[in-house]
Parts: sequence; C-alpha cells; structure tokens
Amino acid sequence: MAKGSALKQTNDAASAEFAALLEESLGGSASFEGTVVKGRVVRIANDFVVVDVGLKSEGRVPLREFANGGVAAEVKEGDLIDIFVDRMENKEGEAVLSRDKARREEAWTLLEKAFNDQERVMGTIFGRVKGGFTVDLSGAVAFLPGSQIDVRPVRDVAPLMGQAQQFAILKMDRRRGNIVVSRRAVMEETRAEDRTRLMGNLTEGQVLDGVVKNITDYGAFVDLGGVDGLLHVTDIAWKRINHPSEALTIGQQVKVQVIRFNSETQRISLGMKQLMSDPWDGAGAKYPVGLKLKGRVTNITDYGAFVELEPGVEGLVHVSEMSWTKKNVHPGKIVSTSQEVEVMVLDVDMSKRRISLGLKQCLANPWDSFAEKYPAGTELEGEVRNITEFGLFVGLPGDIDGMVHLSDLSWDKAGDEAIRDYKKGDTVKVKVLDVDVDKERISLGIKQLENDPFEKVGSVAKKGDVVTVIVAGIQDNGIDVTVQDGIPGFIRKSELSSDRSEQRPDRYAIGDKLDAKITNIDRASRRVVLSVKARELDEEKKAMADFGSSDSGASLGDILGAALSRAQKKDEDDK
Repeated sequence: MAKGSALKQTNDAASAEFAALLEESLGGSASFEGTVVKGRVVRIANDFVVVDVGLKSEGRVPLREFANGGVAAEVKEGDLIDIFVDRMENKEGEAVLSRDKARREEAWTLLEKAFNDQERVMGTIFGRVKGGFTVDLSGAVAFLPGSQIDVRPVRDVAPLMGQAQQFAILKMDRRRGNIVVSRRAVMEETRAEDRTRLMGNLTEGQVLDGVVKNITDYGAFVDLGGVDGLLHVTDIAWKRINHPSEALTIGQQVKVQVIRFNSETQRISLGMKQLMSDPWDGAGAKYPVGLKLKGRVTNITDYGAFVELEPGVEGLVHVSEMSWTKKNVHPGKIVSTSQEVEVMVLDVDMSKRRISLGLKQCLANPWDSFAEKYPAGTELEGEVRNITEFGLFVGLPGDIDGMVHLSDLSWDKAGDEAIRDYKKGDTVKVKVLDVDVDKERISLGIKQLENDPFEKVGSVAKKGDVVTVIVAGIQDNGIDVTVQDGIPGFIRKSELSSDRSEQRPDRYAIGDKLDAKITNIDRASRRVVLSVKARELDEEKKAMADFGSSDSGASLGDILGAALSRAQKKDEDDK
C-alpha cells in the first residue's frame, strides 16, 4: 500500500511540474490556439508522435516533423518539447499540433534578430528546387539561389548537402514566410579577410597551394585563397604547351610559386615549372654539335619546325636545314606535327636556351654524289624546270637543279634572243661547267657543246684583210654583219663610207653583201670590227701609187677610171 502511495505522489508531482511549465508557456493566455506550448511525448506509434499538451485529448504529430534538415528524428517517450497548437480540437476530438510550426516560430524570432544585427546564421542545405536550394535554419526553411552558393560555379553540390555551415540573410518577410540566404556572401567576407592576410605576407619565391579558377588561351587564373594569380602558359611546364587546357582543368588543385608580385597593382605572376628540375641544366654536354638523335615534331612555322628532344628541351630545324633539294618549300610539306624524325645538332646556345638542328644532315648530300659522279666536262640531258631573266634551270640526276646562264646559251645570240629558243618542259643537252658543293651550285652550258666559231677567226681572216660580209642587222650607230662561217662583225656608222653623205646605215638591207676591211679582232667582245671607209682609202692610195698623183695633172676620177679599165681588161684576159 505504501508503494502505491509513493507512485501516486511521483505522478502527481510530474503532473504539477508539467502544469507549471504549461502555464509558463501560455503566459496567461486564455487560449492555446496559435501559440507554442510545452508538451510531453506520450508514445511513438505508426510514424506519429503522440503529445500531451494538457487538453482534453492528446494530439498526433507526424514523426517527420521531428527531423531537422534531413537528419533522422531524435525523439523518445517522456521528452518535454515545444509544440504549436493549431486547434484545440478537430472533428475526431484530437488536438491539432505541429512541431514544424513550433520550431519555425522560434527560429523566425532568432532569425529576425540575426538579420537586424547583420549576423551570420547556421543552416543546412537539404534540398534542390528550381533556381537554387532549400536550407533549414533551425526549423525555418530558406531559399538559397544557385548564384549565391559559391564565389565560382560549383559543378557538384553533393559534398555541401547536409553539412552545417554559415549563411548570410539577404532578405526575409515573416508575413509571407520568405527567407533568402547567401553562402557566397559569407565566403566573400572570409576571402576578403584571407586576401588581406595573404597579400600582407606574400613574397616572391613563395610556394602556395591554389585552385585553377579559369583557363584562357594565354594561361590560367589560380585562386590562392581570396586572391587570384596568373599562371602563364609558358610557366606551366618546361615542355611546349600549345594551350593551358592540355595540362590543367578548372577546379584542379595545384602547387605554384610566386614569380613576380606587384604590391601596388596587386598582380601576381605564378609558375609551376619553377618547382620542377630544369631539363636545360647540362644540355650543352648532353647535346654536343654533330650528335644525331631522334625527336618528335611539336610545332611547324613558316621558318622551320620545332623538334622535342626530351620533355622541356626543343630545337629548331630551320627551313634551310630541312632538305638538300627542296628550296622555298613550306616546312609543313616536308614534315608533319608529331612525326618522329632524325636530326643532327648543329649549334647549342645555352644563354638563349636554343639548339639549332639539321634534318638534311642525316641524309646523303646529293651535291657530293653529283660532284663525284658528274665532274666538269660531263654532258647530260635534263628538263627545263624554270626560265628566269638570267638563265635556265635544268633538272639533273639526284633531284637537283643546275643553271645555264644567259651567256652560256649561244655563241652568236645574246639576251632575250638566246633564251627565246627555249620553253619550260623542254629536254635539253647540257655540259657541266662547274660544281660548287658548299654553295650547292652547278653551272651548266649549252653553247659549250659546240666549238666556239670565233676561234676560227685566225684561220679565216686576219687584221687588214678585205673580206666580203653579209648584213645581219641595222642599228642607229652602224650595221651588224656576218663574216665567213657565222663570225659576227660590226661596221660603225662613220666607217660605212669615205663620203660623209654616204655614212647612213639605212642605205643597207639585211642580206646585202659588201666588201670591208678588218680593222680589229676584239676577242673580249667576240666581234670583228670592219671598215668600208678604210677599204676605199686603201684603194685610193693604191690607185694613186699605180697611176700618178694629182700633182701630175691627172684627176682622181681619171686615175680611178683608168684603174677600173685595167682591172676589167685583166679579168677579160683571164677568161
């Protein structure tokens, strides 16, 4: 009996305590409805929590309302909780209660104070909605716009879900139940503090951890924790990188070194390759001149091709060192990107970090082969590949060209007249005149295939001889003539006659024959100089000597007439 009496006293005491708490929560209000009161959990059954708030009947609250921001509900029988009374009694006679509204009412009061005081609040992202996310602020549900989740775009939000973190309240309306929060504002504030601290301690050569924030054609911007630095494409790695995206991705964690820092402009230049060993160290000994090795073509330009000898070490094959025979050809027609080629080291400049390479030096030199196989004096056949103002280029064995200069085309023709006889694609016979391997030049001749007709001048005629010539051309200053066997000659205008009135080139026509005296054989210009005037004067002197002089009373006409009569009579007697 005593035991039952003690239990009754305990229950009565608990009821009295509960009644006191209930009275305190009501604060003297005449009605429960629309207020938050104290309630005791009676039992938990069928996903409902049965709560006694001191009314005629108990109320049921869905168990999910006791879950906080996606976290499993933690409630048990006997717990004393805050509960919101919607109605004192429904049609089933039960009290209509809400744990969510109770928590919301309490939360709104605290949030309004934080909003007015511009304080941060703790919350948990627990859902995704159109345009953003839902955040639980200790019972009140707020909207987090997608643009306010971070200072930079976030691809994967999963790691942020369910994590308690700080938010700033941007806007709130209790009447409408709207709250807008920002995680970005908190991060920017934190970043500003970090930026100030970082800039105050930053020094050149310092090694920092960062995150790739953005990638451009010329480099990448790295977030160092509140401040960005530029990592130029040339400072990412020692090897050639055409675009930063070949080595970096947005969001990638990187370790960088501060190369340059301007405290006034707050510009920071960063480098990654500076944290790696320099492959150029010892390159001079590793790549001696004359060494042949294989490499990979990494880039092709108008002036040559870059070949990677090892990661970070490249050399240039200048266009002039690419082929023995292909001149004025774009390097892209000889090699292709990523092609493996054999090259020879031609020069190493460690101060400028340059290595000059040769591609053709690893192949047989066709000029050496030609000089050995076809010495001067050899006669060959080839195709006219090109015609220029100074001669013909003729294709020769070994896929090389030789040149026939204008002066070596013909013995008796010059300039345009000589080259007019040829066209591109013609097959011609040539003689090798000279091979210069160092300058990669082969001199050819066509006229040298025949003997020089001028060499016969001595046997055909000599200075002082009177010869019959044929007019080959009319010039303003005289006439071109041909002596025997095609030997060229020239009679100046003043030498066309002893009579000044007859010294006119237009008196003659091409093909006319006339007698003239050889006054000079010019071997430098390869031309015989003749004179009609000198022949006439010689004839006059001879006539004067044979038939007297003008002092004897005979006229020049009489003397020449008598001489002509004698000559004609002699011809008739000879017949």
